[in-house]
Amino acid sequence: MSSTWHSFIDLTIFGESHGPAVGMVLDGIEAGIKIDEDRIRHELKRRSPGQALTSARKEDDELEILSGIYQGKTTGGPITGMIRNQNARSEDYDAIAGWLRPSHADYTSLVKYHGFADPRGGGQFSGRLTAGLVAAGSIAEQALRSHFDFSVGSHIVKMGLYSEENWNAENLFEAEKYHQMNVPCADPDTVRDLIEKVREEKDSIGGKLETAILGIPAGLGDPFFDSIESRLSQLLFSIPGVKGVSFGEGEKFAGMRGSEANDPYFMSQGQIRTRTNHNGGILGGITTGEAIVFQTVIKPTSSIGMAQTSVDIHLMEEKEKTIAGRHDPCILLRAVPVIEAAAMLAIYDAYQKDTGFHD
Repeated sequence: MSSTWHSFIDLTIFGESHGPAVGMVLDGIEAGIKIDEDRIRHELKRRSPGQALTSARKEDDELEILSGIYQGKTTGGPITGMIRNQNARSEDYDAIAGWLRPSHADYTSLVKYHGFADPRGGGQFSGRLTAGLVAAGSIAEQALRSHFDFSVGSHIVKMGLYSEENWNAENLFEAEKYHQMNVPCADPDTVRDLIEKVREEKDSIGGKLETAILGIPAGLGDPFFDSIESRLSQLLFSIPGVKGVSFGEGEKFAGMRGSEANDPYFMSQGQIRTRTNHNGGILGGITTGEAIVFQTVIKPTSSIGMAQTSVDIHLMEEKEKTIAGRHDPCILLRAVPVIEAAAMLAIYDAYQKDTGFHD
């Protein structure tokens, strides 16, 4: 498996959904950065199951830091963190042993690993492993904040029939307030009702998030293969369930003319700015100093309570079965801190390269 992301910082995630623990090893964080473990705990709580509108699986998601942080500061060595699984219920999967769950990695993992695959809740393919990604992202965010101030927020722009407008120059500065919302959108009650309806029907639903990061300086990123878009996309597409990533106006560019899509420069208090931000704060793969704006499409949760037909590999024939267990009717809500964590890692990685900490 490719469970290590190699760049100017290195991140390894480990564990399985129903194994003893999940966790991460983060290498390349500069020494002497003050780390607030309560902030890591807060981000993990945003991602954890057992909350309203999420899986009923109860996990404390308490990070045990094993190395790399001493007396509240980074040592410069690899930071190792472990999160113990406390509420795995593997027996839920006994009834579907050998049955290929639709839209899961059951079949592809069997092919890839010659029949050796962990069937317990997705094993190493599970979204449970994103807990380690969130912990690493929180550490990267705190390291980044030791150099400059910025804000980050995400909101739901599409979920089934629900939709709202993308952020623009006028309301981008509201992004940070969404960071603390359990249902980050303009009409949380409508979205809650939609998710509850889907849950009652034993189905699931996907959606699209928009994320904005304000305060990132100009000049980060490198064309062609280390562009900010490339770095972000690689990490975002590593998140289970992510099926689309776009920047700025995204797919709207297909219907725009250059006169509509261009971002003209102007002078503001002695600084060069752009009057619009259609390109999402990135030009030529390099940050412009405007807000970094991108959208992420999340597919519906694959495990649903409705009866489905698939192949039983023990019998080599089609069988109709129902997946028991505790599953999210919509993984979009818990994906928010994961997406923001991935963004922090990508941006800090670019900052590391440009400032030469590895020289």
